[in-house]
Amino acid sequence: MEEIVVPIAGLSFEAEKRETVDHVGLMSATLAAHVAILFGWFAHQAITEMGLQLPLFVPCLLVGMVISNTIPYLFPRMGWPAGSRALAVVSDHSLSIFLAMSLMSMQLWTLAELGGPLLTVLAMQLVMTVLFIGFVAFPVVGRAYLAAVLSSGFTGFALDATPTAIANMSSVTKRYGAAPLAFIVLPLVSAFFVDLANAFIIRFFVGF
Repeated sequence: MEEIVVPIAGLSFEAEKRETVDHVGLMSATLAAHVAILFGWFAHQAITEMGLQLPLFVPCLLVGMVISNTIPYLFPRMGWPAGSRALAVVSDHSLSIFLAMSLMSMQLWTLAELGGPLLTVLAMQLVMTVLFIGFVAFPVVGRAYLAAVLSSGFTGFALDATPTAIANMSSVTKRYGAAPLAFIVLPLVSAFFVDLANAFIIRFFVGF
């Protein structure tokens, strides 16, 4: 068995040379994603009944992380597609579709009258993001390759959203090498902890 670095989603793993992405692998990866979405939806319903408002994707993300890090170890013969090339292909494809849909659904003409103030705010946000990354984020994380990948992700998150952050990190890792820890840390922080904190912070300020 030889280690093969697969430039998909910025991840690397050990795989046999004869391993290929076929229809069975793609269907298994799609099924795994739907299972995570299904149980995430039930978790979202339970969280909503508790009075906590969270975006639907947050419980789905959490459920996907839990099952992908438990099922392969508890049931190794099940063939759960965690870390597989097929799942990486589905992940990249889904991210590309989401970004395309987001760009196509933007109705920029409705903001024509606010163009000046929006450009001013965007310019200030860009400057603050660059300063924060250069003087805080990058040095704190360690000034190494992982810090560079996380900084690229934070740039996308600060200027847009988590999917853009993932796309930025994928572009960097496909060219310069894998950084699996970055793909664990940033989605946890930007797509889970931030939304969880916002649920309390926004409620506090609205009540205040």
